[in-house]
Amino acid sequence: MRKIYCFLPFLICLCILADAKQKRKHKVNRHAQHHSVSRHHRGSRLHLEPKFSSNIIPGADQTELYVEYLKGKNVGMVINQTSVIGKSLTPSGDSLLKLGIHVKKFFGPEHGFRGNNSAGAKVNDAVDEKTGLSVISLYGKHFKPTADDLKGIDIIIFDIQDVGARFYTYISTLHYVMEACAENNIELMILDRPNPNGNIVDGPVLDTAFRSFVGMHPVPVAHGMTVGEYAQMINGEGWLKNKAQCKLKIIKVANYNHKQLYNLPINPSPNLNTPQSILLYPSICFFEGTVLSLGRGTEYPFTVVGHPGFKGTYKFTFTPQSIPGISDNPPLKDRLCYGIDLRDYDMVKLEKSGHINLNWLILLYKNYPDQTHYFNAYFTKLAGTDELEKQIRSGLTEAQIRRTWQPGLDAFKQIRAKYLLYE
Repeated sequence: MRKIYCFLPFLICLCILADAKQKRKHKVNRHAQHHSVSRHHRGSRLHLEPKFSSNIIPGADQTELYVEYLKGKNVGMVINQTSVIGKSLTPSGDSLLKLGIHVKKFFGPEHGFRGNNSAGAKVNDAVDEKTGLSVISLYGKHFKPTADDLKGIDIIIFDIQDVGARFYTYISTLHYVMEACAENNIELMILDRPNPNGNIVDGPVLDTAFRSFVGMHPVPVAHGMTVGEYAQMINGEGWLKNKAQCKLKIIKVANYNHKQLYNLPINPSPNLNTPQSILLYPSICFFEGTVLSLGRGTEYPFTVVGHPGFKGTYKFTFTPQSIPGISDNPPLKDRLCYGIDLRDYDMVKLEKSGHINLNWLILLYKNYPDQTHYFNAYFTKLAGTDELEKQIRSGLTEAQIRRTWQPGLDAFKQIRAKYLLYE
């Protein structure tokens, strides 16, 4: 009996630990009512992520370089939820108003001024409740500010975090803002921010025959430039209407080069909600042009890919569900999808490769039971060419496809070099 009593405390501790583990396992996430993901035969999370630089100072944080310049001017700001200043992440619009700058109007891109609209959702003009200022949507009735929108404005500030992919629409908004400023003789100040995929220049160069809002310029999928550098290229290459020139003033990022990786302090859009999703984005956004789900409507968008048709091929499953303001009506809503889970993919390997990864797109095409209907019309817009779909359908390998990109990439890199602000 004495031996049994000696083991009782140990047995009780084991029971408590087992109970705590079980509770943690079933703990409900604050969004759990909206989405579910099951994992089959998965090991512990690897978290294989590259090392992010910590000494980078975005242009917006360096107020000493531009606040005096703004004093006495009527200012418009193209901003969203990523437009913050300092470690406190104070919204830049609020911060400049407190510093006595005459901010007169806000302009919001896709996802809205506060970043709380789903992808592709049209955004209406509004009034900012906090400041009482007008907010003009550049993803609603029009993409380009009108002369009336800019009336009484002396200078526009563009301060939005980009992720370095051609089909991410903030650089399309940049184009139209530059064009409007050029036409109305208004200076554009860019508070530059790092490109989290700035070390990658890869993918097919856009054929301008397939120009759209998700691809306006003859650049590759991953262009390897900051917004400030990209703006210089738009000017320098004469891509604005009638080859107009926008007067630019760029506040550079301090302590930054393109080999450094930057961990964004705020999600750049509702469905890029982890560092992993941001680094994967240039590689897997292509799936938006297929019948597959990229995990919109789950906690893990842009890190999982699947379709009900993969039942029996893949064991990993997830079910997209409506998440208001994030993914109102996701592809394959309420349907159990089978596919691949990239949350544990070795991001160090991807980052060091300097390339986007096409193998997932090719593999899932090969495994999809109805290949005739794998791609949709949106794929060509994302690819910026009609060649990529043809190459995958014909059975070319990633290496073979990549070789066809090389002449265009070589030419683009020569153009890009003229406009770089950072090594």
